[in-house]
Amino acid sequence: MTDPQVLKKNDWGVITPEIAGWEFITFEVRVFERGEKLVLDSDGVERALVNLSGDFTADVDGTTYEFGGRSTVFDGLGHTLYVPLGSTVTINATDGAELAIATSPATEKHDVVLVTPADLPLQARGAGTATRQVATPMSPDFPADRLHVVEVYTPGGNWSSYPPHKHEHDEDGEAQLEEIYYYRLRDSENGWALQRVYSPERSFELDVPVRDGDICLLPWGYHTTVAAHDQDLYYLNVLAGPAPARTLQARQDPVFAGAQAKWDDLAVDDRVPFVPQYPTA
Repeated sequence: MTDPQVLKKNDWGVITPEIAGWEFITFEVRVFERGEKLVLDSDGVERALVNLSGDFTADVDGTTYEFGGRSTVFDGLGHTLYVPLGSTVTINATDGAELAIATSPATEKHDVVLVTPADLPLQARGAGTATRQVATPMSPDFPADRLHVVEVYTPGGNWSSYPPHKHEHDEDGEAQLEEIYYYRLRDSENGWALQRVYSPERSFELDVPVRDGDICLLPWGYHTTVAAHDQDLYYLNVLAGPAPARTLQARQDPVFAGAQAKWDDLAVDDRVPFVPQYPTA
């Protein structure tokens, strides 16, 4: 298994298991041209389609699903269309629309599900400067084989995925999960954040700035992210692990257990939630 790594926006196209050094997740962001039609065949996989911008029409098993509505990920919560094993999907989109496509091998066929913003409450997590906004369209109780999908919004200056945690199944109850962080910044030209990944022994440490369109591949390791001051951050998490277990149970770095214990005495950052449930005109 390869080490965790960050790939810059122009250095990746489709993340495959071979590139990532893992078994399950394939990921890409597709930008549609005017009149383009995308057909994704049923080939032993399940898929999650997340609208990043623009509007989409998807035909699955004779049913048409329409979703989209946000110009950027900061305009409102997203839609996620789950396409199960055994279903081919045909997608049409508006010019320039961006679609995140996450894929994983599957063994069991489930139903097609369109998760809309109405299904996603405005949720704050953490406290103080560790406050962030979280939406989980594909949680552990979602009827899928392996894929989990989470959208996280972090206001400028705040920490996210904190305390640092990992998914390696080193401890009882800890999930074994591959994980992707796909980043977008409200200031897409100049915005940045910092991603930290490290091993429990601190023999491996990755500390790198991330910008709009970059991606982090996390096969293992404690990880946490911080948005630069005044630089609002979004990241899309895609996670997958061995079936049939569906869990996001993480192990937090015990060194920082005291930080979370203090949250009871801290207020939630009053900027959160700062992304509305629905895009506004």
